[in-house]
Amino acid sequence: MRARAFLAPRLRQAAVLAAALPAALLAAEPIAAGPGVGDGPGAAQRPLWELGLGVAALRLPDYRGADQGRNYLLPLPYIVYRGDWLKADRDGARAVLLDTPRVKFDLSLAASAPARSKDNDARRGMRNLKGLAEIGPNLNLGLARSESERWKLDLRLPVRAAFTLEKSPRFAGTTFSPHLNLDLANVAGGWNLGMLTGPVFGDRKNHAYFYGVGAGDATASRPAYQARGGYGGWQALASTSRRLGNTWVGAFVRYDRLDGAAFDDSPLMRRSAALSAGIGVSWILATSSERVAARD
Repeated sequence: MRARAFLAPRLRQAAVLAAALPAALLAAEPIAAGPGVGDGPGAAQRPLWELGLGVAALRLPDYRGADQGRNYLLPLPYIVYRGDWLKADRDGARAVLLDTPRVKFDLSLAASAPARSKDNDARRGMRNLKGLAEIGPNLNLGLARSESERWKLDLRLPVRAAFTLEKSPRFAGTTFSPHLNLDLANVAGGWNLGMLTGPVFGDRKNHAYFYGVGAGDATASRPAYQARGGYGGWQALASTSRRLGNTWVGAFVRYDRLDGAAFDDSPLMRRSAALSAGIGVSWILATSSERVAARD
């Protein structure tokens, strides 16, 4: 029983951190370019699903605005599913509700990593930050793309509700993160490159989860603080990935800038800029015998 009690939260933490990786790091193979691109006639025939396992090394801040972070070495699942409405590919896991050449509408997922307060000076003595799972509608607007789809530029408008990952999940507010997303295929001999940038917004409850300080947690150096909703800073992310036979490799770097955020006067806000990074490799172990027309 003790072993099970100890392993359960460790396994949950590993799963959450893996989910927190940008979709481009967990991507499938790069976008196919040239002849055979697209989901119509001439699209490449690919397995309906692919499964694999690998390892990822990460450097993440304890939370956005923290002045401390952690290194992680975690198992990295490789899951690709190319269904008609349920998909898991280089654009992340989602349920597709509308799919046209210029407009896509889906339900998308995201996650953030947990943090132990005893390991963070700013939060010492406070409750731990549970990992968060986020789900909500996402509208993608195609702004431009090449005829061969070697590159495409989209405006993405995800709105997500956050819930704590624990035995009894709690609602942790809502986020909105509009961003421009540029995908490039076959860069430098076969690499896929993705870049995105945009602001982050959160409601009062979401900001309070990370930056609020209740009266019971207040100290001489950490006054009580009520977080406000609104602007939550800016993010920019670059990622790359490549499929080499049955091996997939990927990496990302993310830059956060929080100047002018609604919570920049919180005593838990220790740094206005931060870098996150990760690299991963997975080996594809099983594929479906069923084939479907898909461009990635």
